[in-house]
Amino acid sequence: MASILDRLATKDGGTEKSAAWYRETVRKLGNRITANRMMRDGVLTNRPNIGVLNLFYYDPKYKKTLPYYDLFPLVLPVDTLPGGFAGLNFHYLPPLMRFRFLEDLERFKNKRTIDSKTILNVNWSRVKNLPEVKPMIKKYLYTQVRSRFLKVDLTQAAYAIYLPVQRFQKASDNTVYRQSRGMI
Repeated sequence: MASILDRLATKDGGTEKSAAWYRETVRKLGNRITANRMMRDGVLTNRPNIGVLNLFYYDPKYKKTLPYYDLFPLVLPVDTLPGGFAGLNFHYLPPLMRFRFLEDLERFKNKRTIDSKTILNVNWSRVKNLPEVKPMIKKYLYTQVRSRFLKVDLTQAAYAIYLPVQRFQKASDNTVYRQSRGMI
């Protein structure tokens, strides 16, 4: 079964579109987009997919001490850690900033065109000095991952960053975005 993202990419025809076009296309889907539906319909893997975005359910080990956290992060892995990995959670940026940051990361792609085999050759040393990274970088422990990983190819990434599937706990989306802007 094709996922929501696959159907959007097919409608798009693979052409480059503006941030407003992606945002409006995702908005038209309305409340048909849920985290559970995406996980049910997508391609799942046991480990995070390197070079592309990943969606998964996560229950932070230290959630009692965190000011807020995301239960359904959209992460680009950038480093391996003992028992887990570090990644950039796009949900910590407001949607338009996500889009612009994703465009900026395209300079690291492994080929000129974007197709299902295109990846971003990123690691911590390549992104650590980018200002947007500060609020986005998070550590994830495998023992706290509560699902398999939904692979989001770069052909689908521009849609995925606009999907309203973030699940912040202990703070509203707007509070998280305000705090993130303050860190940049």
